[in-house]
Amino acid sequence: MGGLAKGLSVIETFTAERPRQSIAEVSAASGLDRATARRCLLTLAHLGYADYDGKFFTLTPRVLRLGTACLAAMPLPQMVQPWLDRLSEDLGESSSVSILDADEIVYVARAAQRRVMSIALMPGSRLPAYCTSMGRVLLAALPEAEAMRRLRLNPLAARTPLTLTDPDAVMGAVRRARERGHAVIDQEVELGLRSIAVPLLNARGVTVAALNLGLPTHAGDAEALVARYLPPLERVQGEIRKILR
Repeated sequence: MGGLAKGLSVIETFTAERPRQSIAEVSAASGLDRATARRCLLTLAHLGYADYDGKFFTLTPRVLRLGTACLAAMPLPQMVQPWLDRLSEDLGESSSVSILDADEIVYVARAAQRRVMSIALMPGSRLPAYCTSMGRVLLAALPEAEAMRRLRLNPLAARTPLTLTDPDAVMGAVRRARERGHAVIDQEVELGLRSIAVPLLNARGVTVAALNLGLPTHAGDAEALVARYLPPLERVQGEIRKILR
């Protein structure tokens, strides 16, 4: 089982920023020694989960089997997709649902009306929780000590000049999200992008996911964004709560 754990840690070092890595890079990112990282990478290549050109490794589409199997087994994406489709069609904006995984959000469902980010988002995509609207409402559902622990797992990178990178400042935004029941992000993930999110609660009042709308900055300032888009988000929030157990 230790070998399985090491192999999974190697897979997790590959990201959108690091899609192609050497043994030394994987060793540094995973914390494994070079010999162990090399054995894991060669095993992944042998099983078809990675390609190796003699110097660099890249993951293959076979890895998607691991993630799609999880998504296929989760009832949440299938349950919320009709509401996302209707919400996006009515508003002409892209909507998403995500869950929290450590210090990241993982997209589990999405209805895209237009591309508002430079990267393509889809089920399985990940973004940092600290600078996303869905991440902040999901962190707001945690005990404060646990939310702060997750904020300190990794350095908070400045994705734009407007990104909050001080954990205490982010925690302040998380507290505001908890008090208001929603979070608004103004160009902290990417310039030109604003978003608004609300938590998705089950029938017992437990937050299980987050729902958001991604909007271009010309859609209005943060205050106008809340006035226009929070009511339809809250309406969908209430409808979904009735079916979540």
